[in-house]
Amino acid sequence: MDTKIGNSLPGGYCNSLTEYSRWHTREVPIGYIPMGGDNPIRIQSMTTVDTMDTIGSVEQTIRMVDAGCEYVRITAPSIKEANNLGEIKKELRKRGYDVPLVADIHFTPNAAEVAARIVEKVRINPGNYADKKKFDQLNYTASAYQSELERIYTKFAPLVKICKEYGTAMRIGTNHGSLSDRIMSHYGDTPEGMVESAMEFIRICEDLDYHRIVVSMKSSNPQVMVRAYRLLVETMVAEGMNYPLHLGVTEAGDGEDGRIKSAVGIGTLLEDGLGDTVRVSLTEEPELEAPVAIALVNRYKARQEIYARKATNLPSERSPANASKPVGYASREVNVFIGGAQVPRVVVDISQKNLKDPHILTDVGYKYDPWLDKYHMGEQSVDFVYLGDALPSFAMPGNLKQLYDYTTWLDIKDKTNIHPLFSLNQFVEADERDPNLNLVRVRYTDVGTPAFEALPLDQTIVFVVETDEPHGMADQRQFFGVLSDLGLDNPVIIRRHYPATEFAGPAGNLMDPEEPLSKLQLYAATDMGGLLVDGMGSGIWIDSPATPTDKLVSASFGILQATRSRISKTEYISCPSCGRTLFDLQETTQMIRGRTNHLKGLKIGIMGCIVNGPGEMADADYGYVGAGPGKITLYRGKEVVKRNVSTANALDELIEIIKEDGRWIDPE
Repeated sequence: MDTKIGNSLPGGYCNSLTEYSRWHTREVPIGYIPMGGDNPIRIQSMTTVDTMDTIGSVEQTIRMVDAGCEYVRITAPSIKEANNLGEIKKELRKRGYDVPLVADIHFTPNAAEVAARIVEKVRINPGNYADKKKFDQLNYTASAYQSELERIYTKFAPLVKICKEYGTAMRIGTNHGSLSDRIMSHYGDTPEGMVESAMEFIRICEDLDYHRIVVSMKSSNPQVMVRAYRLLVETMVAEGMNYPLHLGVTEAGDGEDGRIKSAVGIGTLLEDGLGDTVRVSLTEEPELEAPVAIALVNRYKARQEIYARKATNLPSERSPANASKPVGYASREVNVFIGGAQVPRVVVDISQKNLKDPHILTDVGYKYDPWLDKYHMGEQSVDFVYLGDALPSFAMPGNLKQLYDYTTWLDIKDKTNIHPLFSLNQFVEADERDPNLNLVRVRYTDVGTPAFEALPLDQTIVFVVETDEPHGMADQRQFFGVLSDLGLDNPVIIRRHYPATEFAGPAGNLMDPEEPLSKLQLYAATDMGGLLVDGMGSGIWIDSPATPTDKLVSASFGILQATRSRISKTEYISCPSCGRTLFDLQETTQMIRGRTNHLKGLKIGIMGCIVNGPGEMADADYGYVGAGPGKITLYRGKEVVKRNVSTANALDELIEIIKEDGRWIDPE
């Protein structure tokens, strides 16, 4: 078992920014399934059944374990539920299931102290274990703040001692939205505040010589979540700690949005070798979360084996291999269209479509009206279509840019809105180039080659960076680093190719239709989102011939939305439900989505109870929060607008609030 470590990591927060290398953490025993160290990345989820429903909790736990969960978390909002964890555990053991159980604690230290004697692990939230959240601004002198830390020590130490006595593990789980007033007043609503909130509790554990600790930094905003985990690792390393990390994006939502948002946050950290256990929080049945988490994690098993056998070849001494952390890439604007302050652009390949039918453009966001002979755009209309060498027999929309392979582009007479796609050698050797916009396909391995050295410093160039490397995100990240080192500021479109075989099962056969789509969403959101959250990329191009075009478009805009780099639709911050939930979250989320999904840019929080209420939906514009059986409290930001509204009227009341604020638009 690992003890403390003393040296900083070469990458600042990870072992390497250029090759896959998992950060080696302390091993923490949790029942019979240890976490961290050399163990696999573990999978977990949380029950949604009332904890007092023993048989319901047991049967749901069994479904979760059968789906791949290695730990199962159950809420314990009071001593009553904490005691019943013993009955649930007893029934599970009777049925032959010895899965480690985790008690989820908010607000109730006495329940935590009971649960710690029963289950294998307890989760506590530093924001509400010993502190309060009323959104008050507090001022402290240095001595007063130290007194607060001593108060927390007194409140928290009994639980630590019980965990130490019973061999119970603990997750210190900070949530962005539930930082205490004390932390918020002192550090602000920041990743620094999230990290310090956890570190205060970790330091108490260390002072009491207790080390069975797992740490998490959850947020519904993947950008905040990624920054917080990275800062946490840097802080722990500086203080000689290496506790395992529990990864999760809280309140990710459901369907495509939930999968993409989760992958942007979790996948970005997994790419850098961080993470010892994963929970994907979807507003769906908990047994549906495990396969998503498994799909995210499984990519790194093969990658770890590959990078254990070889070292990455670095083609340029200018590689940012020794950088402490990735640096955002600031590009200039080209053709008043891409780069600079423009939102990232979306490219989709339609070269294999029926280019005699204008209705094919419906899938890329341009709906053709034959009566008016015109196109109607939507909020998710793509910016570029790639046609390769195929020419359409109908007129394209005037605001849709077309890309052709260079040799075909040369022969097109009217080049309005039509631009060439070059290979690197083609561009260097070309006699004719577009005076406005030239897309050039490159790879990081091109850096340092004669062709790259001969590249004209052309202000019209937009790079399309590609990769075949197993650790493709890091490979493409190095390309951005090289451009910065060279003083270049050309826009870069991130292109990733996903062959159908990438979504094949063990025997090489394609899985059911939904699973390849889900995997595409997860892989692309990880690979591209990991760059976008760090400010790299002026566009994305998901190339997946086996995926329907409309799904590629939806995934592309979903990735941009999740990285907060381009907003094209309403965002729903909905919790995944648990035993505290006071209404049917899945049904309610779909009901609210059905009436508000046309409100571009609006963020609506849908929370099952006060624990996941005004704090957890920290950056939502409006909130719909369970207040009691059949009762809803409505929020504008963090402010309560209406209390105890009946569920029958709550959505209508929420829409009225949005209308009063002048933010309502009637749907078409």
